[in-house]
Amino acid sequence: MNGRILHPAGLRFAAHYGAFYLAFGAFLPYLPVWLETRGLSPELIGIALAGGMIGRTVLAPAGAAWMDGASRRRDAIVGFAWAGLAGFLLVAPFRDAVLLTIVAALAGATFSGQIPLVDAFAAWSSRKEGFAFGPARAVGSATFIIANLSAGALIGQFGGEAALVWMAGGAALTVATAHWLPVGDRQKPAKGTDPVPLRLLITRPFVLALLASALIQSSHAFYYVFSAISWQADGIRPQMVGALWSTGVLAEIVFLTLSGRYLSRFRPAHLMMIAAGAAVLRWTLTAFSPPLAVLFVLQMTHALSFAAAYLGFLRFTSDFAPDRLQASTQAANSALSGGLALAAMSAASGIIYDYAGGAGFALMAIPAAIGGICAYLLLRVRTP
Repeated sequence: MNGRILHPAGLRFAAHYGAFYLAFGAFLPYLPVWLETRGLSPELIGIALAGGMIGRTVLAPAGAAWMDGASRRRDAIVGFAWAGLAGFLLVAPFRDAVLLTIVAALAGATFSGQIPLVDAFAAWSSRKEGFAFGPARAVGSATFIIANLSAGALIGQFGGEAALVWMAGGAALTVATAHWLPVGDRQKPAKGTDPVPLRLLITRPFVLALLASALIQSSHAFYYVFSAISWQADGIRPQMVGALWSTGVLAEIVFLTLSGRYLSRFRPAHLMMIAAGAAVLRWTLTAFSPPLAVLFVLQMTHALSFAAAYLGFLRFTSDFAPDRLQASTQAANSALSGGLALAAMSAASGIIYDYAGGAGFALMAIPAAIGGICAYLLLRVRTP
């Protein structure tokens, strides 16, 4: 995934990542705040976010099958971008708690379902066209920071409803940049070819990599769903909540930008083991409601707890799966890491927060540690 940073195809992916994460940077931390503004309880907020993640487990593989079987890779991303925009526009009028929970889950599923498709397409294109994947993806992390800070400031000034306005605007930009992506022309696979061979999904290396990624990434559930609410309950202003999130993503930007140059010697399992250790430390210490300065330091470990695991599985997929299955294998990870596992932990987080408040962060160290064990076992088995 090394290559030139300034490349026409790389710039198009950078623009699309930038637009998508401009919306996602408000969606991830502030959708719970918006739902709370509409009167939803912690349990319903957890269910709404978990429902979106479960829906993603269906939509992402379906989109991957579309992309892997199509002659134009871009078409699937364009379709999901339009669906994501429609989801944010449709959710706006609802006030009833039950209906809002359902529609918010559908909006989250359609919007986040495009993530593995873009990642797979960008990784494939970076190898084909010779541009650097990390810097293109880092642009998305940069706009995530802009969204964190700007949406946080707007929420502090105008209330939680400002979050939805920001998300819809970012989703509209995502539609525009999706149409600007490279077409991704290729020949369709031969008729009768199984789009996701069972033998690929049941091999020990792939299963271990999936489990390691899912457990480490799902350990972020409590953070995604309740960090903004928990920190505001501790007296931290919305603007500072945005700054905390931005600090983590800034560290992620540095990590991704330098990954091609300094981390090429690390095996995928090494990266996921590092991520697991960082997550255990991060969630354990965050549970003690440390001073704001310490929280900022802990947020810097997001470069490891999230980005190292993300890059580790992406590299594993690039090495392990053939070209015609890149989207499907990445979608399998998304269905488990960003779908079932994260949904289960998000639903549990609503119950945990209701009883333990911010101390619930500590329980997230458990799946992270188990994920680290899976990564260690992956290191010991033979992989491509």
